[in-house]
Amino acid sequence: MTVDHDLYTDADLYDRIVAPPAESLDFYLAVAQGASGEVLELACGTGRLTVPLALALARDGRHVAGLDLAPAMLDAARRKAADAGVAIELTIGDMRRFALERRFGMIFVAFNSLLHLTTNDALRECFACVRTHLAPGGIFAFDIFNPSVRLLARLPDERSTVMRFLDAELGAIHVETTIDYDAATQVSRGAWIFSAPGRPDYLRVPLHLRSIFPQELPVLLAANQLELVERHGDFGREPFTSDSPRQVCICRATSTREA
Repeated sequence: MTVDHDLYTDADLYDRIVAPPAESLDFYLAVAQGASGEVLELACGTGRLTVPLALALARDGRHVAGLDLAPAMLDAARRKAADAGVAIELTIGDMRRFALERRFGMIFVAFNSLLHLTTNDALRECFACVRTHLAPGGIFAFDIFNPSVRLLARLPDERSTVMRFLDAELGAIHVETTIDYDAATQVSRGAWIFSAPGRPDYLRVPLHLRSIFPQELPVLLAANQLELVERHGDFGREPFTSDSPRQVCICRATSTREA
């Protein structure tokens, strides 16, 4: 029997199967060090970037805050912060509508989290909050995948392997993914499907993500008073090309709103 499972209520499983992309910490730390003032991570999850960034920036007397919609994710982030001995303000909130009553020198959204906002209205709400909370000259950074037409064209029941890992109780776990792409909305309604010895397809984790195409991205940002200043193909700041796995972006507000 297959059971649907919300990944964001299970911090332990999340940390086991969602590996941070290579060089992501170095990239976001370098961007933060090039900015000034406080740093805010939206959709901060279990603090995999928030905590090490806070540790690094604390040496300069700078503070990092995190916001996430999932209480289980924030509970895990609080434990990590306590273990690391660093103070982080962690707030439950929606990145489409938050009010922290101060501005930040850098706001960022990592690991495709921006793509959970599947409509233009949701993105507009998020970008408006970002602009409101950016200090003058502040930086907005994020990374999203570079859509692959070949991948999106797969049949809805076609599976591909995501990973394999060992579980102390269940043994060797095989994780596969499916993608059901709706071209009209640019949303993939897929899932990760878990199998263990003697327990095929025992767990299903739905995953719905928006695709934002390269030519669409700067227009979408500009329509929301944000300028795409840099776009790289990966976290090592490689040039962005059609074959790049990611769109790693640095933006600034084109107009300033009073908080």
